[in-house]
Amino acid sequence: MVINLSQNHSLVSNWVGELRSIEVQTDRMRFRRNLERIAEIAAYEISQELEWEEAEIQTPLGTATCKKLKHQPVLATILRAGLPMHNGMLNYFDHADNAFISAYRKHHRDGTFEISLEYMSCPPIAGRVVIISDPMLATGASLVKTIQYMKNEGAPSQIHVVTAIACSVGIEYVQLEQPDVKIWCGEIDEELTAKGYIVPGLGDAGDLAFGSKMQQ
Repeated sequence: MVINLSQNHSLVSNWVGELRSIEVQTDRMRFRRNLERIAEIAAYEISQELEWEEAEIQTPLGTATCKKLKHQPVLATILRAGLPMHNGMLNYFDHADNAFISAYRKHHRDGTFEISLEYMSCPPIAGRVVIISDPMLATGASLVKTIQYMKNEGAPSQIHVVTAIACSVGIEYVQLEQPDVKIWCGEIDEELTAKGYIVPGLGDAGDLAFGSKMQQ
């Protein structure tokens, strides 16, 4: 299942527009904050689908019956571009456990690339809800590899993916390879270049958030 958070106009649409703008992109703090805010909206939406339970809460004047999450999710992100969105998820799921994965495109001289996954640090995830955040879902190759790698560590009960911009090509690939995953998008673009970049997209989210890097 795919949820486009910009399908009905909301503040998410405004923030995606700013992420795309070459004029606004010169402000790294604003770029990171917009990614963070999109993730916060997604976190709220996802929270409505999680299991809740009633709890008795003592107030200064009595006892209140409130609802709280029955189980905390595991928040995962793909380094380094996913860090702003991960922080946005943490702003809402502030008691969640966390997982970090290093996955990147290792480029070859002929212009092709392969996904290199070299590091993962995560808590036990068997039977738990896992929420993976990554700003761009382009080909879907790194995401599929990440999901499979995590499943090898333990079978989550649910997997949600949160992304600022997704390409329909990447969405289809994820749905083919990992059909049990639910995808939450800030916006969906239709075109993917031969080198695997989303058009119109927004450019390299990691570079825009943290500065340029040496090519791997």
